[in-house]
Amino acid sequence: MVNLTIDNINVSVPEGTTIMDAAKMADIPIPKLCYLKDINEIAACRVCVVELEGMERLVTSCNNVVKEGMVIHTNSPKVRTARRQTVQLILSQHDCKCATCVRSGNCTLQSLANDLNIIEIPFKQRLEEFPWDKEFPLIRDSQKCIKCMRCIQICDKVQSLKVWDIAKTGSRTTVNVSLGRNIKEADCALCGQCITHCPVAALSGRDDKRPVFSQNGMLNTRRKTTVVQVAPAVRTAWAEAFKLSRKFASPERLAGALRLMGFDYVFDTTYAADLTIMEEGSEFLERLKHKEDYQWPMFTSCCPGWVRFLKSQYPDMVDCLSTAKSPQQMQGAIIKNYFADKIHEDPENIFSVSIMPCIAKKAECALPTMDSTGTGPDVD
Repeated sequence: MVNLTIDNINVSVPEGTTIMDAAKMADIPIPKLCYLKDINEIAACRVCVVELEGMERLVTSCNNVVKEGMVIHTNSPKVRTARRQTVQLILSQHDCKCATCVRSGNCTLQSLANDLNIIEIPFKQRLEEFPWDKEFPLIRDSQKCIKCMRCIQICDKVQSLKVWDIAKTGSRTTVNVSLGRNIKEADCALCGQCITHCPVAALSGRDDKRPVFSQNGMLNTRRKTTVVQVAPAVRTAWAEAFKLSRKFASPERLAGALRLMGFDYVFDTTYAADLTIMEEGSEFLERLKHKEDYQWPMFTSCCPGWVRFLKSQYPDMVDCLSTAKSPQQMQGAIIKNYFADKIHEDPENIFSVSIMPCIAKKAECALPTMDSTGTGPDVD
């Protein structure tokens, strides 16, 4: 064990513990932007600096380990001044239009700037501008990127896809799609992990709400019969998003809310998930009858992110995939076929919406094969 003092609190921690983890054990928060434990510990943002007695320069707490007898100050005037200036420099290269940002209220940089009481930026603002295909389900806004490298590390070390990399050098160093490719040429599985781990809104999912909710959207113009399906993950998570109790946020209330928004019919994708199980089970039994004609084992095809991953990383195993659609697409096909017939509606006059937790579903909707009626996508 190593004994040290952090903000006048005596702390004893195992040898090899970082200063940041030691402070956390003492319930002393140290702000950070780039840090991801065991994934991104490169001290790129310099926000986590602390002051060590006897040392003139500040040190980063995320990648420096404790030593016996250390006396550390995590919030001294020197630390606050350096931290404030660092965040101001980051903001000078960041699009600060928080009111129109998808991450407003859920942004690490915004919270940090508020905590440091930063209300002006003394440095000249310089924003990067990289072209991006806005039709792709994954959107990157280069003007919001803070170069924390978290997207690079999570894609490399966890997802093993290496979609992102450092581009350019020196003061022009930034992040972009690796190997000089555009995003469509990369092997992106649309897993969404880079979005989840981005501390700002440099990475986000394409916003598809406008065709539904805008003044000219389907819910307001009533040009078509509107049908919505809700994924089980969304149905169970919406309580947290709206700070409701799980008991209050019942499936019935969710359906009622969607009806109040203007949807004519509401479905739970759980139904189609059951169909997926039956379809894949039936396919598995059929393959077993003719084992010699198939490659084994048989993989599920219910997740479009997984299907994209397999096709790009292990093309030799594509024949192992089930031929069944995902639950989203099965539900969409049912809505525009069986259900359309039940309500005596032309499939072309149905606008089908899905509320899903995954951006890979956006790409799946656009596949030309997902048109069971010949009138357009099964999920619009």
